[in-house]
Amino acid sequence: MILDANGRSFQYLRLSITDVCNYRCSYCLPNGYVEEAPRRFLDIDEIRHLVTGFAELGLWKVRLTGGEPTVRKDFAQIAATVSAIPGIGKVATTTNGYQLAKHAQLWRDAGISAINISIDSLDPVNFQRITGMDHLPRVLKGVDAAEAAGFDDIKINTVLLKDLNHHELDRFLDFVKDRQISLRFIELMETGDNAAYFEKHHLCASTIIKALVARGWQPVARMIAAGPAQEFSHPAYAGKIGIIAPYAKDFCQTCNRLRVTARGDLRLCLFGDGGHNLRHLLQSADQKNELQRTVTSLLQQKASTHLLHFHQSGATKNLSALGG
Repeated sequence: MILDANGRSFQYLRLSITDVCNYRCSYCLPNGYVEEAPRRFLDIDEIRHLVTGFAELGLWKVRLTGGEPTVRKDFAQIAATVSAIPGIGKVATTTNGYQLAKHAQLWRDAGISAINISIDSLDPVNFQRITGMDHLPRVLKGVDAAEAAGFDDIKINTVLLKDLNHHELDRFLDFVKDRQISLRFIELMETGDNAAYFEKHHLCASTIIKALVARGWQPVARMIAAGPAQEFSHPAYAGKIGIIAPYAKDFCQTCNRLRVTARGDLRLCLFGDGGHNLRHLLQSADQKNELQRTVTSLLQQKASTHLLHFHQSGATKNLSALGG
């Protein structure tokens, strides 16, 4: 187990394998993906060396993120490689779902047991307005395919947007009425590129929490190595609702996640001022001890909290660069 200077332990690695995304979500990449650096992303051997080193430090959960991770043609091979590393007990991914209907079983067979699917609206017109893509029927077929493939954990991610989708709460609740799925509302976060958008569309997560409680939903205990969501359950619903509220008091106290970018930078915080490049330590298995010493040392620099309340998003221009 590795600890930071604030006594937090880390079991969870969010590994971006690409910053490319094929969607144009209004809160992230409204003008589409723009290449700002060469697409020299970590290859499979580098990923194997990275995750092996982290696993021996006690991290057992890996989430493959992007951008959109499934744009990589070797995505299934990467998943199989990570899932085979000793000590890794759970491999997850977050996807916009555009290829899910076609590849759900392939990804499940590759060792991915948990999948988060981004769906920001259940209305086709609104979905296109938010994401820039007319893909809602396609993505919903992907949800069906994920259920059929037998994923242990299926979640829907919905960024909470005032005047764009917050009025769809009851529609989303109906969606999980008979599905054992957790639907998570994620409070919109300010980044370097979306300050005006944030000002217009940010809605405090407490608004949705109050609406849930009024409808009879109750909070449930947080699981070990879980993500940052506070989950709610209802006896009449098969699914759960999760709330990710980064602006809530003490949000960072339970942080258990480290992030590595697609080019090998360790990011100690999603909204930190920059990264620490590890790529030179991923070229052979013989560098494992140096990698582990470096990560352990850098972790002592991890800040106790982000500074989003002061409109400081650090080096994060948009979330596609880090996978959220």
